[in-house]
Amino acid sequence: MSPNLMTPETPTINDIARVAEVSLATVDRVLNARPGVREKTVEKVNQAIAELGYVRDTAAANLARGRVYNFVFILPSNKNEFLHSLEAQTEQLAQSLRRERTRVSVVRVAGFDPVALTDELKKIDALNVDGVAIFGPETSSVRDSIAHLKANGVTVVSLVADIPSSDRDHYVGVDNIAAGRTAAQLLGRFLAPRQGKILVLTGSMLARDHLERRLGFDEIMARDFPQLEVLASLEGRDDPDLIERLLPRALSDHSDVIGIYSSAAGNEGLLRFFKSSGVRENPVVIAHELTPLSRRALSDGMIDAVISQDSGHLVRSAVRVMRAKVDNSPINTAQERIRIDVYIRENMPPDGEIQENQT
Repeated sequence: MSPNLMTPETPTINDIARVAEVSLATVDRVLNARPGVREKTVEKVNQAIAELGYVRDTAAANLARGRVYNFVFILPSNKNEFLHSLEAQTEQLAQSLRRERTRVSVVRVAGFDPVALTDELKKIDALNVDGVAIFGPETSSVRDSIAHLKANGVTVVSLVADIPSSDRDHYVGVDNIAAGRTAAQLLGRFLAPRQGKILVLTGSMLARDHLERRLGFDEIMARDFPQLEVLASLEGRDDPDLIERLLPRALSDHSDVIGIYSSAAGNEGLLRFFKSSGVRENPVVIAHELTPLSRRALSDGMIDAVISQDSGHLVRSAVRVMRAKVDNSPINTAQERIRIDVYIRENMPPDGEIQENQT
């Protein structure tokens, strides 16, 4: 075979070290984004990688080093079906990923409690944990804890509720402002042309996802449905008993409530109130997350529409993103986009078949 027709050998890290005139250890540090390498040296190594057309086989490299990924999900300890689904999906994925040299575990902390979350983040051992997925409030103490993890080489992903003011690597969840806008359009169209008041149930004013949903909801209501007056949020802390206690006073103070937006995990308390009070004839209800409870409520006509996100997709996406970040690989943004799903009684999928269409 003519030398000109021979297939060139695949470049190796030895080639990179030779072209960049650095040691193999330096190349390894640059490839794994570890500290201790001068910026000029990093540029030389990256230039050599580009010139050689080097493509890293991350799986082979990890296998050769005997690497095992270790990811931790930190979830609120609130007892609701959506969080139960997230935990169940995480545990299920953990079982299937064992053969892919990946460990996934779940830690529960008190909901809406930044101190508890910060304390748990401080316990993360940066030497043994590669990535953390956090579902929690956005506060200065949480931001500081994330910065500390990042400085020690831990990948951080915010889950369901974003923490954009922090150094987190990526957010995995729906666009919550768009979810709130969607709820407003549904509620406004279901109620048109009636006039009256809208009650909003939220979890906590500390929760960014709840605040963003309310922001999007108010924007559309003011723009498209000015005949509907949106009341101040009723903060239920995702506690069904508290919500059930708060609703009688809220509705007695406003007898002309014709719509309810349950923007957080307050569905159980709301439905218990409906059953005990018998006032369900009037309010149109838009809620969040398709769970066994909200499915039954849709079927029974207690809830009119549910805005949902696939908990399995959330968990799988978070793991894929953390692994990509650890490997310094690109993220498939289209694959990791979490859809806003809207369900009414007529389009509910069969029980147990709520799955993501993306792999």
